[in-house]
Amino acid sequence: MSYPPLVEPAESLSIDEVRRYSRHLIIPDVAMAGQKRLKNSKVLAIGAGGLGSPTLMYLAAAGVGTLGVIDFDTVDESNLQRQIIHGQSDIGKSKAQSARETVLEINPLINMIVHEERLENDNVFEIFSQYDLIVDGTDNFATRYMVNDACVLLNKPYVWGSIYRFDGQASVFWAENGPCYRCLYPEPPPPGMVPSCAEGGVLGVLCASIGSVQATEAIKLLTGIGEPLVGRLMIYDALEMTYREVKIRKDPECPICGKNPTITELIDYESFCGVVSDEALEAAAGSTIVPTELKEWIDRGENIFLVDVREPAEYEIVSIPGAVLIPKGEFLNGSALERLPQDKRVVLYCKTGIRSAEALAVVKGAGLADAVHVGGGVVGWVNQVDPSLPSY
Repeated sequence: MSYPPLVEPAESLSIDEVRRYSRHLIIPDVAMAGQKRLKNSKVLAIGAGGLGSPTLMYLAAAGVGTLGVIDFDTVDESNLQRQIIHGQSDIGKSKAQSARETVLEINPLINMIVHEERLENDNVFEIFSQYDLIVDGTDNFATRYMVNDACVLLNKPYVWGSIYRFDGQASVFWAENGPCYRCLYPEPPPPGMVPSCAEGGVLGVLCASIGSVQATEAIKLLTGIGEPLVGRLMIYDALEMTYREVKIRKDPECPICGKNPTITELIDYESFCGVVSDEALEAAAGSTIVPTELKEWIDRGENIFLVDVREPAEYEIVSIPGAVLIPKGEFLNGSALERLPQDKRVVLYCKTGIRSAEALAVVKGAGLADAVHVGGGVVGWVNQVDPSLPSY
């Protein structure tokens, strides 16, 4: 169903704006009134990454009068494969500032607000209250649940998107008129079950596909045209080039938007989502070494069995010399245990230390009490021991 426009129209468009947006103005559904609403709109993009890039660029080109972006990160070379709002000369620069420069180059007639900070419980209400609409391009569950809860408590709609490898999803969550994110995903997945894009990868162009859907939904909500994805989940498979839709119903037992809500304020989202399982945290306590310690052990000829628990594609990019590849999945199903020697100390590592901690819990549970894992993983090894190796 359609919904009333989120914002009132601005008083007028300048001659420059009429020229710039003429292809919008001749669409009957948008026309002068719709473009004036876009001019009067305030939209916040959470993240200037893979999804934030096309969202910000297209909303700027469309004439959204005030665009905000919140991002505390800096541009890394590995971002450029998909985060098209940044370029080679932006490496090392604040992502938020880089995004601002690109946006204003696309459309100098709009206002761009930069929030160079991490989105947290302490600032989310103050920041969100400045905008009509939120577009969520985050890639971690803790922030997704926080964004949802803040939007529900502030009675704000938000456009959500998610990407992983070749698959994308998008929806509009608006508790006042339909389900919220918790209605679709009441609980986060178990720790380590769903890898992030940094661990699992993402096809760069997939970001454009889902980001453009998010920008489209934002424009529809702001101007009151079409049927937004409220109560609908769009699922995109880039390999099969298929789109399908799943209906989402409002959960009457939802803890924040249901009939008897139990969540009336923001909670501890890191604990709620549990980046690392309790078993992994317990196993890693007192059994974590840093990359420089591992280098010392190797140089001294310590009797160790070094295991890389990442996936084969990651192992091909970079590995610590002497490591044997046994993916984490083989630890979880138990098949890796028979490959571990009893007369050597097992040392595990992954990309940053999360997956190796999960594997360590399995190894310790099998009785290898002196096993350890490398905090910081192969990324730490590259940064602290051998910068000549590639990172990812």
